[in-house]
Amino acid sequence: MNLAGKNVLVTGASSGIGLALTKQLQQRGNRVMAVARSIADVNLDGADVHKYACDVSVRQNVDRMFEVAVRELGGLDVLVCNAGFAYYGPIVGADWGAIERIYRLNVFSTIYSALKMKEFHAQRPYRVVLTASAQSFLAVPGYALYASTKAALRSFAAAYRYELGPNQRLHLVYPIATRTGFFSAAGNDTPVPWPSQTAETVARAIIRGLENETDDIFPSKLFRVLNTLNRVMPFVHKGIAAWENRKLQAS
Repeated sequence: MNLAGKNVLVTGASSGIGLALTKQLQQRGNRVMAVARSIADVNLDGADVHKYACDVSVRQNVDRMFEVAVRELGGLDVLVCNAGFAYYGPIVGADWGAIERIYRLNVFSTIYSALKMKEFHAQRPYRVVLTASAQSFLAVPGYALYASTKAALRSFAAAYRYELGPNQRLHLVYPIATRTGFFSAAGNDTPVPWPSQTAETVARAIIRGLENETDDIFPSKLFRVLNTLNRVMPFVHKGIAAWENRKLQAS
């Protein structure tokens, strides 16, 4: 796919991967609608970026977001569903509200937005990028709810792809731990799992994946190796999980 001149909507654009991706797209000459709960004060300047404050965990807000994107950008070629958050900590009880909050943003909003793109474009070309996680393959202690939301996106994408028309594509991104404010938002003193990478690295991988039409984007080559090793030597991940569990118990 040639990204030149494409109109792109990025959710979760106020920090981390979303902000890094928005800036890199802007540098490449794309028109971007940067969406986040609070984005007015984020350093994104230029006529090619439209900042839009929106809580995408609410269905009506997502509907409005698409209307604004079409009006402001003149159309929408690429949707990047990057908004999401994590809880970190031991499983200590049944908290319906916590489960609902993380699924509304990480799963419901993401799936609904992908369906809206299909509805809006019918058989016309478009691209959707969903930020999943390496934890949808290899979950670690402390992230049970978060890992489950990202695994849900994997299964959704596997079926969704069969219904895509010509020149329509859904990309899944599987970042490892990304060194952003994500972990401080997950809980006080949340440790950063190993291995980790920068948001800029993930953003560059997303752009390469779009250009090369890669369905599953793995920004970390090391994780690809570990994931492959785990299929024949599952003790590899068990050792990493045991290490992370010691961090969890000490927190």
